[in-house]
Amino acid sequence: MEITNIDTHRQILTSLQTRQKVRRIAFEIYEQNFEESSIIIAGIVGEGYQFAKILTDELRSISPLDVKLVELRFDKTIHWQSEIHFDDDSVQLENQVAVVVDDVLNTGRTLAFALEPFLKVRMKKLQVAVIVDREHHLFPVSANYVGYSLSTTISERVEVILSRPSEEGVYLR
Repeated sequence: MEITNIDTHRQILTSLQTRQKVRRIAFEIYEQNFEESSIIIAGIVGEGYQFAKILTDELRSISPLDVKLVELRFDKTIHWQSEIHFDDDSVQLENQVAVVVDDVLNTGRTLAFALEPFLKVRMKKLQVAVIVDREHHLFPVSANYVGYSLSTTISERVEVILSRPSEEGVYLR
């Protein structure tokens, strides 16, 4: 859903601050996986995939890791009925390290469903990265890498915008 009037919403992180958070997450991922030769960054469709693209670029610039970027495609409105597809059918998960990436961790529902294809194979390591953790978890999912923890009310909405450069940042509405 697009923000129609950006000025009516409170900006939590500017574009620069958001990029700094992503860079810090990239360093943390490298620190936790420096012994690996390769890593898969799997971005959830939408802004999660935009975050994954930026994160992949950062990882490639700071580390010798062979970073493979894939998109997890599914209908986020009907998780339980939606099949999860990778944008690259050749992705091999067996004995790999993967980081599942999304923009906001709210209840954990989207991430819980997104983990399904990774749980079907033997992974070396499976981690989660988010820009914002709202800490309203209803599912047993937590993030290994968090750019910003934000306490909000259930009725408030956090929106991360990375796909529109003129509006890039994190907003509360």
